Amino acid sequence: MKAPVIEISGKRIGSGHPTYIIAEMSANHGQDFDRALRILEAAKEAGADAVKLQTYTADTLTINCDNDYFRIKGTAWQGRNLHDLYREAFTPWEWQPKLAATAASMGLHCFSTPFDNSAVDFLESFGVPAHKVASFEVVDLPLLKKIAATGKPVIMSTGMATLAEIDEAVTTLRLGGCPQIALLKCTSAYPASPADMNLRTIPHLAAAFGVVAGLSDHSLGIVAAVTAVSMGASIIEKHLTLSRKDGGPDSGFSLEPPEFKAMVAAVREAEQALGQVSYSVTAQEEASRVFRRSLFVVRDIRAGEVFNSANVRSIRPGHGLHTRYFDIVLGRRAAQDIEKGTPLTWEHLG
Repeated sequence: MKAPVIEISGKRIGSGHPTYIIAEMSANHGQDFDRALRILEAAKEAGADAVKLQTYTADTLTINCDNDYFRIKGTAWQGRNLHDLYREAFTPWEWQPKLAATAASMGLHCFSTPFDNSAVDFLESFGVPAHKVASFEVVDLPLLKKIAATGKPVIMSTGMATLAEIDEAVTTLRLGGCPQIALLKCTSAYPASPADMNLRTIPHLAAAFGVVAGLSDHSLGIVAAVTAVSMGASIIEKHLTLSRKDGGPDSGFSLEPPEFKAMVAAVREAEQALGQVSYSVTAQEEASRVFRRSLFVVRDIRAGEVFNSANVRSIRPGHGLHTRYFDIVLGRRAAQDIEKGTPLTWEHLG
């Protein structure tokens, strides 16, 4: 069976292709357009393939209400009001076409997570190459139908979702006209604990749904991302900030530019190390083959003397007979005088 592949702006993503690395800007622009531009530059410098935005307003995500239902509990934003948080974190819509154009001029893909139908229409108006679905929207089936109808590739995070919910979402996308789907393993905790990440789910996602699979990583550091690549992840999404000291809703679990660059470098090195199934001798190994063991004369031997385990041994280097002949050699007589340190050959046997 052919491995699934998706394609974004001509870049093929899937098994056998370089890991597609997405820098998530989220709220790390701090409502400063110049900072948003600097994040694009940092993403490019770090080696990302794409920058992802989020397209919503506080009013498209929730309502301005301050009763207990709208207070956040049990997360990094404990006690905050939903509407207030989203009003602080949203990316101004008028920036987004400009950011996408700037990213394209740098050779970066730029797309976004739409959170309602109006956001999908807006993103389509300036031709984003793909759409992202956030974990929290996996259960928003009408939104998935709207996104699927664009015909664009969809990358969907799966945090909090059961296998049945993921199946329903994937089915909705496919029936809605989405030809290319990637699923990201995600732990919707901020930050996510390594113990809760269960990266072995990545190949299961790929096999269960016949899709490209990857990781949306909210953990601290870069270990999870690199490990995910070893588990078959074809996409890594990670938050990028210019400095965690800048603060903001997402800064605590975002990487700074040097860290992001180190992650990209580690991912690329991991890709090289994974390689392919191979039992061939590499060019570097070829030079070392001579230092394998072989049969050597380890004491002076006179012609006619019997070869035994005291005067013939398997030692390094590999210039003598193969060790498989050791039992054949024992008990035979020397055809000639042989000095200690001579690699044994058939001509030495009488």
